[in-house]
Amino acid sequence: MAFKSGYVIIAGRTNVGKSTLFNALVGERLSIISPKPQTTRNNILGIVTDKQTQMIFLDTPGILSARYRLHEFMNRQIGRAYQNADVLLGIVDGSEFNASYDVEVQQTFGKWDIPKIIAINKTDLISRERAKRCEQQIRASLATQTVLSVAAINGQGLKALHTALRQALPKGPQYYPEDMLTEQPERFFVAELIREEVFHHLRRELPYATAIDIEAFEENRPKVYIQANIIVERNSQKGIVIGRGGKTLKTIGHQARKKIEAFLERSIYLDLHVKVYKNWRKKDTALRSLGYGPS
Repeated sequence: MAFKSGYVIIAGRTNVGKSTLFNALVGERLSIISPKPQTTRNNILGIVTDKQTQMIFLDTPGILSARYRLHEFMNRQIGRAYQNADVLLGIVDGSEFNASYDVEVQQTFGKWDIPKIIAINKTDLISRERAKRCEQQIRASLATQTVLSVAAINGQGLKALHTALRQALPKGPQYYPEDMLTEQPERFFVAELIREEVFHHLRRELPYATAIDIEAFEENRPKVYIQANIIVERNSQKGIVIGRGGKTLKTIGHQARKKIEAFLERSIYLDLHVKVYKNWRKKDTALRSLGYGPS
């Protein structure tokens, strides 16, 4: 049997469970997860290799209307992922079907001239009859017959989804070593794990005004030394992130440290600070320095 390989772009609206599904398909927790929308900002790459196939998954930011230069960068990430994609894995939310499969999403999925697999996620929250109606509506509006119901949070339907993805892959070489899981550096995932805790512990719009800058990552110590800054846009935001008596920052740092140690499988010392970079989401120079382009 000929070897098959290719890039699978995971696309959809924000908060439909793309990152949860990505992690489940890859088998490792590479994408951060939050109940808040727009958590994913960069394309996250995850590699799954077996004897017959190599699937290279790209978890993309959610489809959204751009309000900031940062949003423009996020939309460009989706476009860049499509340029290399061999298969589209479109995700919709079965519990919020009309909002997650609106006209804009249908047009976005429809314009990509590659094999399409649509997964209706969160079907554990709806009836089987409703899931069937969602499947029928997708088939009627999009040129694909591969529509599957899944629940990424508990693994429901993932085996069938894996099978469909393998079948959709083109013949091709093995692009990465079989034991390679991702190509992003450890510093990237460390920053993402800190940002995940920021999303968990800060309210309303403030998490969206934050970014993480890793200033130091020193492994030649008994504990890996990591100096990181939580970047905010205003002095008033800095006070909120720090919290009364430094309580909020300590909580973020404590929870992030545990996740980073589990990821690196080593003890770390996390030196966490808060810095103000005024209106960083609107400035190209700031976006570049924080790893968000433009490009």
